[in-house]
Amino acid sequence: MPKAILSVHDKTNLIPLARGLSGLGWTLIASGGTAKAVRDNNIPVTEVAEYTHSPEILGGRVKTLHPAIHGGLLARDTAGDLAELQALHWDYIDLVAVNLYPFEETIAKPEVTLDQAIENIDIGGVALIRAAAKNYRRVTLLSDPADYEGALDELRAGGISETTRRAFALKGFALTARYDTAIHAYLTDSAAGAPLQLTAYPIQDLRYGENPHQRATVYSFAPGAGALGGRVLQGKELSYNNILDLDAAWRGAVSFPETAIVIVKHLSPCGIATAETLRDAFQHALASDPVSAFGGVIAANRPFDADTANALGELFVECIAAPEFSDAARETLAKRKNLRLVEMPDPKITPPYELRTITRGLVKQDIDFGDPAGTEWKVVSKRQPTPGELRALRFAWKACQHVKSNSIVFARAFANAAATVGIGGGQPNRVDCVKIAMERAGEKSRGAVMASDAFFPFPDSVELAARAGITAIVHPGGSVRDAESLAVADANAIAMITTGVRHFRH
Repeated sequence: MPKAILSVHDKTNLIPLARGLSGLGWTLIASGGTAKAVRDNNIPVTEVAEYTHSPEILGGRVKTLHPAIHGGLLARDTAGDLAELQALHWDYIDLVAVNLYPFEETIAKPEVTLDQAIENIDIGGVALIRAAAKNYRRVTLLSDPADYEGALDELRAGGISETTRRAFALKGFALTARYDTAIHAYLTDSAAGAPLQLTAYPIQDLRYGENPHQRATVYSFAPGAGALGGRVLQGKELSYNNILDLDAAWRGAVSFPETAIVIVKHLSPCGIATAETLRDAFQHALASDPVSAFGGVIAANRPFDADTANALGELFVECIAAPEFSDAARETLAKRKNLRLVEMPDPKITPPYELRTITRGLVKQDIDFGDPAGTEWKVVSKRQPTPGELRALRFAWKACQHVKSNSIVFARAFANAAATVGIGGGQPNRVDCVKIAMERAGEKSRGAVMASDAFFPFPDSVELAARAGITAIVHPGGSVRDAESLAVADANAIAMITTGVRHFRH
């Protein structure tokens, strides 16, 4: 009777796998939490401790590290190896379903401690993967829950082929290589001269890059993942430019705790809004710059519903990214044949750093998650901002972090919403960005607030803002001419706040 060992942290698809193997007459062996999940579903299972006659020890640090397990996995299909196992009253183990403690997800959390990171370094799971992968000519390794169903299909058809077992083994070795690289990078990150080691897996050859004469390929840090870690639900394959725009829009949307929509065109946000409903957020974001929104991409940090889908009206949209799409929304959006819908992963899982290529190298930096803890906003003007202005300023300050420098954002707060009304960015001088924001906003700038991602080198930007009808401004401060900018603000009864924090995005 064939034997399988199950030891998984991620229990996705576990029960269908266990039920399928049991139905085919397999004996199931499982470690503590996995065994409980299987047993709770009335599937016969033997605990590892019972099989090995050795208890789990050290608070679960040692579970499957036993020669009865690893001998059963590493034994070759020879009379000698089988005789040696039988003399010890052990047997072959023919299949392993295993995945690892979530080390990368753990260290991605901003407040993670070293002890928490260390406790999420998997030992037994890695050993199981390597043993099964090494002996792939006899043993099937399932390190990805997405492979369970296919493996069961092959078993039902007569057995898993060596070609499939080899492919599963390669996936396992790739997983442990990436896992160890992540641990090494984390533990040596603060060491002087520590090398940056990356493993990236090609997941899609694109039709072309930014332009038709440029070749392009999408890589992921996880094998088999979709672009941006998401899943395309409908529409044509994503293009190079789609992926960059979606990345910018998604980063912006998930930075807001409130329900938010971000519209991006050519890597530049043209509308950002928060509201009680996604539909309202979309309508406010669209109103910021409806001309630029044509042919753009949209990201939402809440499930995309039918009301929001219907609110798109006749607007041409290239892509929409959201944590999920309701059935009714998908039915409505299916009528737009070329619209790409991308279901995005958990927005709480964010990489702690970002990389950019340069000639013959890379630059690495921490991701800008907003103002560091302890940042103090200081009112430096004679007039204090009103509560409404302050709410709009906080929204505008976060929004401007996602606009290319020099970033200028005009925004307004509404009863249950906040939105950009004019955005200027990506220019080599700040005053031109103010002019662009003024042009986009038009009359909506009167009574709006302004955020600037860096200080004002000259008072001309504040003079333009006053002329546009801006009533409050937030900026980092720190210019040698801060006093001149402040004098213009006070002369026009503009409330001004400095933060002491810059948010360039080049």
